[in-house]
Amino acid sequence: MTKPFPFQKTVCRFLFFFMAVLAALPSAKAGSFDDWFIAVKNDQAGKVKELLKKGFDPNAIEPKRGDTGLILAMRENSMDVMAVLLSDKRTKIDTEAFNGDNALMIACYNANEKAVKTLLDKGAKVNKNGWAPLHYAAASGNNQIVRMLLEKDAFIDAVSPNATTPIMMAARNGHIYTVKLLHDNGADLTLKNQRGYSAIDFANENKNTDIAKGLEYRLKKEADLEKRKNVLPQFPF
Repeated sequence: MTKPFPFQKTVCRFLFFFMAVLAALPSAKAGSFDDWFIAVKNDQAGKVKELLKKGFDPNAIEPKRGDTGLILAMRENSMDVMAVLLSDKRTKIDTEAFNGDNALMIACYNANEKAVKTLLDKGAKVNKNGWAPLHYAAASGNNQIVRMLLEKDAFIDAVSPNATTPIMMAARNGHIYTVKLLHDNGADLTLKNQRGYSAIDFANENKNTDIAKGLEYRLKKEADLEKRKNVLPQFPF
């Protein structure tokens, strides 16, 4: 049998090494992917920085919910990681998960005032189709966050896919001061969602009777004021 030439041996060794490297690449990528979301979840800012320097995409999404690193950071209140991600120009702030949630919405729901302010300062959008940040802020009952959103021109009667408004969410969850804040800023008490429920109906269904009574009083007061506008003044002559 003919023995291989030294050159042939070298080529064979190179091919073997190259094939081994190719075989290892998928697992390396998978490892980086897993490491990324573990680091984000555990607020390991150093590890996140390391992966970003290696070229990891900050907008990569995990397959279960479609969370980006920024969305997951808000779910876990990973504030150090949030700061790292927002300092990377590639990070897309308003990217949505599969269910439509985005980073600002999750920060609002978790009543994370610092995160909300930071995201707003970075230009996060306050208005969007479907569920909006103000719905989530109203559901959590954090008035400071509600004010921050309203100051950025959040639509006060934003409608969810089933036409639920923020004040309905606040009434359902028993947040009486949030209900008052929203109504004081113009929330419409006469609106109903696809179930035919108004904010008062939500309050009654969830036994938030103080809210229901307060809204009924305000609604009656509004109706009385409207009647007065339509009555011609009676002159004494």
